[in-house]
Amino acid sequence: MKKILGFNRNSVNLLFLPSQRTALIIGNSAYSSGSLKNPVNDASDMAAMLKKLGFSVTLKQNTNQQEMDESIREFGRQLKRTRGVGLFFYPGHGIQIGGVNYLLPVNARIEKESDVRFRSVDADMVLAEMENAENRLNVYILDACRDNPFSRSFRNAARGLATVSNAPAGTFISYSTRANQVARDGEGRNSPYTKALLENIAKPELIINDVFINVRTKVKKETGQVPWEMSSLEGRFYFTQQSDELEQRKAALEPEKQEITLEKQELETQKALYAEREQLAAEQRKLEVKRQQLAMAKRPSQPSTGETARDGRFIAYSNGTVLDTQTNLMWAGKDNGSNINWVNAKSYCENYRGGGYTDWRMPMQDELAGLYDNTKTYKSACGLDVHLTELIRLNCAWGWASETRGSDAAYFNFYSGERYWDLQSYVYYYRALPVRSGK
Repeated sequence: MKKILGFNRNSVNLLFLPSQRTALIIGNSAYSSGSLKNPVNDASDMAAMLKKLGFSVTLKQNTNQQEMDESIREFGRQLKRTRGVGLFFYPGHGIQIGGVNYLLPVNARIEKESDVRFRSVDADMVLAEMENAENRLNVYILDACRDNPFSRSFRNAARGLATVSNAPAGTFISYSTRANQVARDGEGRNSPYTKALLENIAKPELIINDVFINVRTKVKKETGQVPWEMSSLEGRFYFTQQSDELEQRKAALEPEKQEITLEKQELETQKALYAEREQLAAEQRKLEVKRQQLAMAKRPSQPSTGETARDGRFIAYSNGTVLDTQTNLMWAGKDNGSNINWVNAKSYCENYRGGGYTDWRMPMQDELAGLYDNTKTYKSACGLDVHLTELIRLNCAWGWASETRGSDAAYFNFYSGERYWDLQSYVYYYRALPVRSGK
């Protein structure tokens, strides 16, 4: 398993370097035809705001075509160097020709529609510079949908600006009104759109999407025009530098968080496996305890807890068993008590449960002979004398043995002390005496 890395503020700083923020603002008001009051104010006020928000700002006002072109190219070079955040803001006249948007210099001499391509700046030039820079993130804002001052000279004059269709990835685009619609210049110092943007852009809790939602809500309520946005951003961006840096720190930590999450999942898996092994081990211990308990149950009772009598090598217990300490065989304290053939005698022995044991069996002939002792005598219930310890009570003198030979079976005569064979079907005088290992 991988070792989880310790993390602190210093290690976070090593992962993250704040992005540089570069802004180009061009505000054109002093047009020879169709002059506007607010764009220079909008541009200067936005420049001041963005400087407060940590942007390095280039402000251009009332620019001609060459100045606009050079400013945009230099903006692209700056983005290429910094690879940080780029922001372009343009208040002024903008028009569309054939679905292409153009930004108008203040010295533009437009007499016919074809002049636009050569005497203005293609708005897509800014997007092309942003794409070429391959920087982190770009914001592209046009407050340029005011009335076309040259519409009377055009055969097919379209209103407002066209929708952008070729923006690079990681770009947020906003128009002061939706495509093909006209935005107001405004009666106060700023246009309604720029005014609303200035009121919301510095709110630290708002990501870029929320900023422009607030702008759209306010502008629509006050003027009826509907600001429009499109975005290909892949993360969260805040205009306030502190909030944005915090977001970048979070993003920088995300791979580490994912690794830690995977390690936590692996730990949980290991814990589950360990718990499963522990459970199995516990069950095995329980089974072992039961096995030992069963083994103890099969052992003869100890003299101190169940012994009732002794006769030489024989010990009688209160559970009806007798242990031969010489052979370590345990015998039933008495036989079956009545005449029985060999088959039934065998069944009787195997199903005997004296003392709680389950491993009783029919004895072999030699095991029966091992009980014979001609120095000991007592009279059995059938009237015959038997010679063995009185701790084992025989009802009669003959005991079936387990050996067989065809239809015959072995037995032992406790009256004479001799081994014999007889038909298994005979019952008279025959008895069954169960035996088991005393261990």
